[in-house]
Amino acid sequence: MSLIAEFLTSIRGFVQTQNGDELRNWLLVEPNVAAHYYELGQQLRSTCPANSGNIEKLVEKHLPEEDDVPEGRGSPWPGFNSFMEEYLKYWRDVDFNDIVKLYGRLSDLLISCANALANPTYGIMLLQTSMSLSEALSKLVMSITKEPHLMAQIQGDMTGDEAGEKKSIVELAADIIQKIFTSCLTDRSSTRWSPPKGKKIAVYLFANLTLKLLFACDKSRLAVQMFTNLSTSGPALSLYPASQRVTFLYYLGRFNFDHGHYMRAHWCFEEAYRQCHPQFLKHRRQILIYWVPSNLLLGRFPSQMLISRPEAAGFGDIFIPICAAIRTGNFVAFHQALNASRDWLWDRGLYLTLLYRLKPLVWRSFTRKTFLLTWEGATGNDPNMMMTNRAPALSLSDLVVTATYVQKLLEGYVPVAAGSALTLAPPPGGQPKRLMPSEGLIFGNKQPDLDSMESIVAGLVYAGLLNGFIARQQKKFAVEGAKRMGGNAVAAGWPCPYESIMDRFREDYEDELAAADAGETNEPPGEFEDVPGWVKMG
Repeated sequence: MSLIAEFLTSIRGFVQTQNGDELRNWLLVEPNVAAHYYELGQQLRSTCPANSGNIEKLVEKHLPEEDDVPEGRGSPWPGFNSFMEEYLKYWRDVDFNDIVKLYGRLSDLLISCANALANPTYGIMLLQTSMSLSEALSKLVMSITKEPHLMAQIQGDMTGDEAGEKKSIVELAADIIQKIFTSCLTDRSSTRWSPPKGKKIAVYLFANLTLKLLFACDKSRLAVQMFTNLSTSGPALSLYPASQRVTFLYYLGRFNFDHGHYMRAHWCFEEAYRQCHPQFLKHRRQILIYWVPSNLLLGRFPSQMLISRPEAAGFGDIFIPICAAIRTGNFVAFHQALNASRDWLWDRGLYLTLLYRLKPLVWRSFTRKTFLLTWEGATGNDPNMMMTNRAPALSLSDLVVTATYVQKLLEGYVPVAAGSALTLAPPPGGQPKRLMPSEGLIFGNKQPDLDSMESIVAGLVYAGLLNGFIARQQKKFAVEGAKRMGGNAVAAGWPCPYESIMDRFREDYEDELAAADAGETNEPPGEFEDVPGWVKMG
């Protein structure tokens, strides 16, 4: 008996006993396999050349479909035989040095496997094989994305609908794996809220594999439909093992972080960190890498207790200087802190987000400091408290002065003592430093003026970071609610950032509830802390 016949006969035995584990162990595609797989390929090349139809005949002969199958036994089915034909063609044609051809063959094989998996009776026995093939394709795609010449070659070879849609290889691979995910999601072996059975046991395995691929290739936006499908009909996440729960919540948090939903990201990372066992330091550290920035963007700083944990080693050197700069409204220190850890932050996709999204918090502290320095309505003992009935206000002209001073520091001017006063000397060389657009207070070397300060203050008021209004005729920011705060103008005008952001988030949620009650939307918003894609027990 030839090696091909022996191989197919063994496969038929595994199908008859519905042994999915052995099917996965035998249906291998990686280059580091036993020598007889290469011998199998050699026999296929010598006896089954392309377009000969011999492979189809061999499969039909050794994997016959059975009509009367005893209970507890299995039988090959048309989708499975098509998959086996693709598998034999894979080993006949594979060349692990030709990455482009390998990608095409492996993609075709996984598509065929996905089609066979969809069989409602016997498809489940290919679940483990689908996972191993999906992992192999994901690994290959992630390596190809690091080679631009291979990417260009594969994209150039696409024709027909693929070329018309202009999908990348990442999108195409994710589409195939999501097809398997959908097959598992729609399986009716168990209900949504009961312990998963059948193909439903792999819903979050394939979801996590898809997310890993998308995030590794910077394509997280493509996960929207998958999260929508989970929200609509997905099983509760709590029914699955801790490893799957933690991984899924981590990627869901990453997705929300990338799309500016920092409160949702915080909820996901917090739960992922809580459920991750303390002994898995590497995993807990990976969660912290994004959980800490999520909270920074919400106005909450990491505690010393958190920073001192083993999984947070080195985080203090990165984040504590950033926190100090935000707390004091020090733009110079803020840029220095970010630049000191630029490479680390950039590699994790955090640098630009922190650079632009944290500036409003720095501006909040900066305007607060300017108010404390310039407000004339304070008592001598407590600069926060009012001593007159005059409404507390921050002069925009004063803000221009302090902002101009900081802008000069950013441009390289040097503070020097002039008697009892402090002045600025020109930078070494006499010329101001030419700033990048993101390095200046406004835009590069643009100098602060009344219009720009009014715009910034208005933005802070709109974001809830300042409480008051702009009196345009007086060119001042007027603080509201000082009397309600016992005369503490600073507490009234500069509320706690996290509380303000949370209040704004809650107001948006209540507006969505009101719109749903009025019939203006088709879908109610759910609970306050619900995150789209995170299915909780009802």
